[in-house]
Amino acid sequence: MISAVIECCAGIDVGKKFVVVCVLKGPANGDAQTQIRKYGTTNASLEQLREWLVSCGCTHVVMESTGEYWRPIFNGLEEARNLQIVLANSQQVKGLRGHKTDPEDAHWLAHLLRHGMIRPSYIPPQTIRELRDLTRRRRQLVRAGAQERNRVQKVLEGANIKLGNVLSDVFGVSGQLMLEALLEGKATPEEIAQLAQKSAKKKIPQIRASIEGHRMNTMQRKLIGFSLDHMAFLEEQIRTLDQEIAAHIQVSELQRPHQNLQTVPGVKQEAASSLLAEFGPDMKVFGSGAKCSAWAGVAPGNNQSAGHKKRAPALHGNPWVRSTLVECAWSASRKKGSEFQHQYERLKPRLGHKRAIVAVAHSLALVIFAVLSTGEPYTKPGANPMPETKAAKLIRHHTRRLKTLRKRLTRQTKV
Repeated sequence: MISAVIECCAGIDVGKKFVVVCVLKGPANGDAQTQIRKYGTTNASLEQLREWLVSCGCTHVVMESTGEYWRPIFNGLEEARNLQIVLANSQQVKGLRGHKTDPEDAHWLAHLLRHGMIRPSYIPPQTIRELRDLTRRRRQLVRAGAQERNRVQKVLEGANIKLGNVLSDVFGVSGQLMLEALLEGKATPEEIAQLAQKSAKKKIPQIRASIEGHRMNTMQRKLIGFSLDHMAFLEEQIRTLDQEIAAHIQVSELQRPHQNLQTVPGVKQEAASSLLAEFGPDMKVFGSGAKCSAWAGVAPGNNQSAGHKKRAPALHGNPWVRSTLVECAWSASRKKGSEFQHQYERLKPRLGHKRAIVAVAHSLALVIFAVLSTGEPYTKPGANPMPETKAAKLIRHHTRRLKTLRKRLTRQTKV
């Protein structure tokens, strides 16, 4: 029998329109009394819920991270003093099949919390949550811009225009001038090809061939115009968000960790803002670099049985910080002379490109943890690409191979 560690706690089953709350109160070495109530999710109902929990003497409250529905409850209970809010991963607190009702779920959550069997999720402070909302919004706008570019490419393909096969970037200076001429519908393929700028001038014959005989109609021109207008609007929104993010970092006194992150290879201003928004400046909440990397979803998985380790995929962590770390790993793997480039080149022949990039992202997460923990910039651009222990092991291996080969050659010579 697992003894209780919390004498009075509550479990909340979160819903969109209402929540079911179960309070367990009793001595740690005895049975607990159960009280179950149902509340709405309006501000007035959440205030009544907070007052009831305080009157019951609850010290801890647990709820699942169900979409965005947990946020209003968290905002309503955060103001209560001496009330610790625990956010649980829904995958780790699943109840038994056949016993799933709202009161049963609330009771099960309270039971797990009472006996200390829930690993709390990381909830950053208010300033970091606000910065996180800004950086995530920016990534969503960038993603929307990429979708609009794909829509333009789709319309061009439907109009028998193959600019994407000739120009490396259809939305560069040359590509934009050609798109504007195509939307006007007055210029000939030769005149459109002459709009090429700089290095694109070498491809004028190919550009003319990719446009000749096109079948762009009025409707397709309107669709491309809608996409270009939307892209211009998104670029303006992204510029505004960049200003808001910079101002928020300055007001929140996060300039130093933000500057330190930019000293890491592959991490620039935008990536530093995203990483700081997801991790936060305080690394004590993670405990170690390995746990920080596992939370980000770039650490290798564990699959060990009967003393044998088997291959396991990386864990599913925070998707926002995982994508940022992978993008930074791509850039760091191309940084000449960096330890990340050496690691990528060493692992790629054995693991392949994608797994090697994830391994670099794992190393990058460990370095970021160290930079934020110490408060010092990254100072190892010329680090040894291979650990000393691994180098010694390889030396012993190849020495043994050379001795074996020498013995074989000696035998063959005698024969």
